[in-house]
Amino acid sequence: MNEEIARRLREAAQAHQPDRARMLARVQRGAAAGPAVRHRARPGLRSLPRAALAGLAAAGVLATGGLAVAGIAVTSSSSDTVTAPPTPSPSASSRAASPGTPSARPTHVVPAPVTTPSSPRPSASAAVQAEDGPLRSAGSVDAHSTVYWSQEDLLLRTTQPLTSLTVELRFALTGGVQDTGNWRTLPPDDFTVTVRQSGGTLVYRWVLKPGRTVPTGEHEFAGQFNHTAGGRSAAGDTYRVDAQGAGGPASVRGGFSPAR
Repeated sequence: MNEEIARRLREAAQAHQPDRARMLARVQRGAAAGPAVRHRARPGLRSLPRAALAGLAAAGVLATGGLAVAGIAVTSSSSDTVTAPPTPSPSASSRAASPGTPSARPTHVVPAPVTTPSSPRPSASAAVQAEDGPLRSAGSVDAHSTVYWSQEDLLLRTTQPLTSLTVELRFALTGGVQDTGNWRTLPPDDFTVTVRQSGGTLVYRWVLKPGRTVPTGEHEFAGQFNHTAGGRSAAGDTYRVDAQGAGGPASVRGGFSPAR
């Protein structure tokens, strides 16, 4: 009899499908209310023999233990799977709107430099080339010039002997310019000298004779002319030198600076 009751109780416990939600709610209410209230046994059970009551108690313990284990398993699995919803992070607009929340640091934008078209740098005139190879040159108005007469000088330096040399001084025909002479520091017999007017200029030309050589050093060439009374500008006056040395051809050209 006891074994039959125990078997039926076990079968009933195995076939029982517990209402997990209700069981979990009862466990939670019991935990919140304190120790469970002991209920009185049913009247029908008093008439059973003590051995049957013992079997029923044992079966009840087994069933209750199984239900408790099932309830614990349900509670454990439920606690493992239930997660709190993530707290939404404030959006960028809410961060910017709330006065107590520091906003993102603004990116520092370096302004691009403003460029304006600038005029090109004034460069040396294409007609001016005071140095080339062994040659160095400088033109100037002689300090002894007067209001009626002028002399313009070309100082020529060479760092190596020259086997060919042509020197031209050109003075603009302004203010009644008329030739009055010329000279050079090199021997006069070494050059062929010509004076002529060409293209509105008075031209003095020295050409080194074949077989002659210009030595290393400083040499000067000068042209002299009369003009009308008053100060005359040398802005239109130019010079040009073409030479040949051991290092090859060289050429310099330029103008005449005012007298100091």
